[in-house]
Amino acid sequence: MATMEQERVRAATSAESRRVRRLVAVGSAVVAAVAVWALIEPIGGVDLRAPAQGSSEGFDIGLLAVALTSAAASLVAWGSLAAAERWTRRPKGIWTGVALAAFLLSLSGPALGTGITTGSRWLLALLHLVVAVTLVPQLRGTIRR
Repeated sequence: MATMEQERVRAATSAESRRVRRLVAVGSAVVAAVAVWALIEPIGGVDLRAPAQGSSEGFDIGLLAVALTSAAASLVAWGSLAAAERWTRRPKGIWTGVALAAFLLSLSGPALGTGITTGSRWLLALLHLVVAVTLVPQLRGTIRR
């Protein structure tokens, strides 16, 4: 039978492992988004732009914007996962539903607005999809039982 000290060590090791896996998930999502952006823009020669929204003009989507946006979205996903684990009884199902809803909502950015081609809209949606497909399964796999 395990002692209290062994249980504490096991819990601390498990928590540290979860943090590392979550950090890897965030990094993976950023790397995947940057890789797809590189295939689209510098290699593919497509000038990727955000659509104009309301009175604001669209803007060029560069490497820094892709990296920072995917990192920010991934960190928000991590934070919402931690909140779901802390305050809900079924964090896996609740967080997965929230994550998928957030992904679908994020698609409104490329879908709405003016001043870009349909092809650019699809490529922007692809960037969103790549982050979601990379991040959600990895973070979901770290949820405490």
